Amino acid sequence: MPQATTHTFHIPVMGLSFSIDSPLKVARFGISSVVSLSDDSLLEQMRQHYSQVYSKTFSPIPEKEEDYRAKRVTAYLNLLDELVKQQMAEVQQQDFTPESDLTKYFEMLPEQSLLREKYLEMKETADPFWKQHLQEELCNAMVPGSIDVNIMTKLDRTNYTKSGEALPQEYADALAALRGFANSTVRSSVVFSAGMNMRLYSYLENFPCFYPNATGLFNKKVTIKVSDYRSAMVQGKILAKKGIWVSEFRIESGLNCGGHAFATDGYLIGPILEEFKQNREALRLELYTLFSTALAAKGVPVPVQAPEQRLTVQGGIGTAEEHNFLLEHYGADATGWGTPFLLVPEATTVDEPTLQQLAAAKAEDLYLSPISPLGVPFNSLRNTSNELLKKERADKGKPGSPCIKKHLVSNTEFTDEPICTASRKYQRRKLEQLQAQQLDTITYFAEEAKILAKECLCEGLANSAVQLYNISKKAATKAISICPGPNLAYFSGVFKLQEMVDHIYGRFNALNNTYRPHMFVNELKMYIDYWKKKKEEQLDTLTDKQYKYLQNFWDNLQEGIQYYKKQLPAIFKDELERQVIMLDELLEAEDQLMLARLQKAVV
Repeated sequence: MPQATTHTFHIPVMGLSFSIDSPLKVARFGISSVVSLSDDSLLEQMRQHYSQVYSKTFSPIPEKEEDYRAKRVTAYLNLLDELVKQQMAEVQQQDFTPESDLTKYFEMLPEQSLLREKYLEMKETADPFWKQHLQEELCNAMVPGSIDVNIMTKLDRTNYTKSGEALPQEYADALAALRGFANSTVRSSVVFSAGMNMRLYSYLENFPCFYPNATGLFNKKVTIKVSDYRSAMVQGKILAKKGIWVSEFRIESGLNCGGHAFATDGYLIGPILEEFKQNREALRLELYTLFSTALAAKGVPVPVQAPEQRLTVQGGIGTAEEHNFLLEHYGADATGWGTPFLLVPEATTVDEPTLQQLAAAKAEDLYLSPISPLGVPFNSLRNTSNELLKKERADKGKPGSPCIKKHLVSNTEFTDEPICTASRKYQRRKLEQLQAQQLDTITYFAEEAKILAKECLCEGLANSAVQLYNISKKAATKAISICPGPNLAYFSGVFKLQEMVDHIYGRFNALNNTYRPHMFVNELKMYIDYWKKKKEEQLDTLTDKQYKYLQNFWDNLQEGIQYYKKQLPAIFKDELERQVIMLDELLEAEDQLMLARLQKAVV
């Protein structure tokens, strides 16, 4: 019987803690998920927690131990790998009773799955001997979801000795995380996000697990999260020349996503996917040529054919119809569903108070915020406990947060060693500098607000797991930050895992009664708002470079609108009424752009 293709979706990385143990919750059902490797202390806490839950021996890895960060990553991933294998073995020994995980595994498979067809055949079979045979076949064909990991390439802090000397670059955060993954037992993918990191990409060459074996297979794979085709081409070529194959390009909407938002220059997800669709095979063959040459130079066996190169897409997908369209029209191999799974305790790790906030959130509660110390727009939820704590500290005259973990340190304005812009150390000095400038009241408060907006995400994005599992009494605060995408506005309540999976496959409806435009329209509106804001920010001091940027952005949005108009029959097929509704929304967006252009005469 053919190997199961399992699912056509995955659960992307979410924050630091929200998907930190998702493999233990969903992998036994064949669902892949992504674990963040940014916070080694959280990984160590989670390893201790699950060692106790599963009665495993736990030997702590203290910070004073050499290469502790990489060792913590390896130890946690090895534990996840061991426990998922244990779970799978237990599930395969279960009976096909209605409530068993064994039955849920097959019930949740997509309709087009060959394994699901075999399962339905088994259910309908009356012959006990043939039923038993089919059940054995089904159990033998089960595969767990992948335990993938995420390394945010921008989080590559240089670490120091106690005497203040910089450690060699291999001890930097991102490189240590990669080494920890490479040394682990998991056979999965590392997902690189947030752009290029050349020293990290070069470091891949040190690990044989990223090269193909004699049969052309990889022990560990590389996935690149990209926002457009050009980024995929550039990064793919850089890695191919090093003998590293990109096994998956994971396309994410620049704005219609959770967490940090890396906006394109007005390129919309539809036209981006079209460019991938038209050039995908040519890119794969071009990369294979570079890849083969590099492998031959290294003396590594060259695969006879270009390896598989998956294309997945995520960001703002909300219906089975959209999911299927992305698979069928653009040839995507799978889609990523993040934000909706924050409402599924069986899949993600969200503390109860925050879960209830999410379940009740409306569109106005979700916004593209300036809170990230990295200076990148960050999709967030209003009135989280971390936001309230931040305001309380500022009101008491004690702005900023104690900087314990230091993962987001980047600023050297006042210090030789980088510090975080959300820290007390930075904000006090920055406010003193601001006060000395003797600005007018309006300008002063506007600049002060920018300083005080920054929030400690190291603690905030990790604390949900800490609180839910009560795994640390040493946390600097108990406050929570969370980073849902705007798509959350269309989902209300708390869902079971099977309900959300069935929603993805069109067997259940998890949407609330809020009118929901197509994901393409939602993203378009976000980009128009983003462009308007950029224009307002730059209007008074507009340079030629800024003018060209705004003009190019505007042109790309217009081209995107024209593309969507042409795609309406494909998007909705014979549903003329829905085509008309979306056309009206596109025309309204077009009018907004034209009006904004005429009002300000900027572009």
